Amino acid sequence: MRLHGVQPDNRTFPFLLQSFNSIRYLQSGKLIHAQVFLFGFDQDPFVQTSLIHMYSACGDLTLARQVFDESTQRDLPCWNSIIDAYGKVGLVDVARVVFDEMPERNVISWSCMIKAYVMCGGYKEALALFREMQMLDSVRPNEFTMSSILLACGRLGALEHGKWVHAYIDKYGMRVDVVLGTALMNMYAKCGSIERARGVFDSMGSRKDLMAWSSMISGLAMHGHAVESLELFAEMMKSGVRPNAVTFVGVLCACVHGGLVNEGKEYFRRMDEEFGIKPLIQHYGCIVDLYGRAGLISDAWKVVISMPMEPDVLVWGALLSGARMHRDIETSEIALNKLIQLDPTNSAAYVLLSNVYAKMGKWSEVRRVRDLMEERGIKKVPGCSLVEVGGVLHEFFVGDDSHPATREIYMMLDEIMKRLKMRGFMGNTSEALLQLDEEGKELALLFHGEKLALAFCFLKTTPGTPIRIVKNLRICCDCHDAMKMISQEFNREIVIRDCNRFHHFREGLCSCKDYW
Repeated sequence: MRLHGVQPDNRTFPFLLQSFNSIRYLQSGKLIHAQVFLFGFDQDPFVQTSLIHMYSACGDLTLARQVFDESTQRDLPCWNSIIDAYGKVGLVDVARVVFDEMPERNVISWSCMIKAYVMCGGYKEALALFREMQMLDSVRPNEFTMSSILLACGRLGALEHGKWVHAYIDKYGMRVDVVLGTALMNMYAKCGSIERARGVFDSMGSRKDLMAWSSMISGLAMHGHAVESLELFAEMMKSGVRPNAVTFVGVLCACVHGGLVNEGKEYFRRMDEEFGIKPLIQHYGCIVDLYGRAGLISDAWKVVISMPMEPDVLVWGALLSGARMHRDIETSEIALNKLIQLDPTNSAAYVLLSNVYAKMGKWSEVRRVRDLMEERGIKKVPGCSLVEVGGVLHEFFVGDDSHPATREIYMMLDEIMKRLKMRGFMGNTSEALLQLDEEGKELALLFHGEKLALAFCFLKTTPGTPIRIVKNLRICCDCHDAMKMISQEFNREIVIRDCNRFHHFREGLCSCKDYW
């Protein structure tokens, strides 16, 4: 173009800058920026916005901010671009400062800020900002806003919020394309309502793409519907949709949660031989987890040793978890040492090994591990249970006394446990990881966050109302046994999402069939 003597204009540079989208193009982007100055377009709003996008994509936020600061004609796209740039690198507080300084905002501004919160794990902040947005008459959320909000609802397990968002989408006639439909489906699955997720999936008809099929397969797996998940995979194949690596992660997870060892081995084989998909480290991690949970520790070891890549934290963590479950101290210690080499601050590894020693009554070893954690400044991630009641989210930690209704919660929990003991409930004190007498262990287990959350729900909801709890750690055996009996004794459906899977407690049984 330049060789032919054609002069660029303010539309030329934005199209050109779009092609520079990774750090390796940063120098080329700078050269084009110099040409922008040369031809006098450095104060053109369209070009400035494109420069901010380019520098952000190429990983140089300093230059992106410099372009923004030097701009004398900042329009809305310019402001939105810098907010998006900060959000992408996790500087959500800086993004919020810019957002608050904006002279005016449009739906993209609000969507960028909400998305920034969601990307950085600020799910409650995203919902709060969305509520603030709802109070304005001048702006209405669009499909992109809703996708981010649905993601926040799913991560929090906030089903009531999610149902309201779904109703809003229907009320304003938003087009539920495959992207928004998949977002709705994922939200319902992560909020514990797999039936609603399946309803959304079925309503998508022929519009379902590979992402939608894969998400539904993974959702069913996470809820323990292993057979249904594998049947859906077969249905997907019949419909002519070819699976990818993500699909097979969901399929293998179904086998893991269902204890389907032979089926898992077969799907792992088919990945490469039938579909030409080379297993990634995530797939090897699933197979190690599959064998480990089933007590096939030697088979899990063979997978770890034969992997074509170096095992990562997730693979060693899966091996450690399986070895801990089956009290294989030697394997637990080896896996722990490997985990510490890869991630010296991984508190979960130390806690898992400490749990193994505690269950075997090796209290001197428990103290040694705890002393090692203290020496290295490693703190255990506190257990946290979250419930949504009346559209409000409530958090509970172990032995929590910060809630305004603490006294009533503890009284209710005491009544619940008294009734269970009348029916013969015996606490599983092997899960009390402290050197206490039996009574002390029972008290330590009594005040776990999920039990406090459950008692709060009993206080604030009517009899028969399903209870949904989101927990950041694996549910312990004592709480699991208690929830089963509570579901039967009080005729309540209880759904708990822990860090591994969903547990649906109904009539004294759990969907995991005591395999988790």
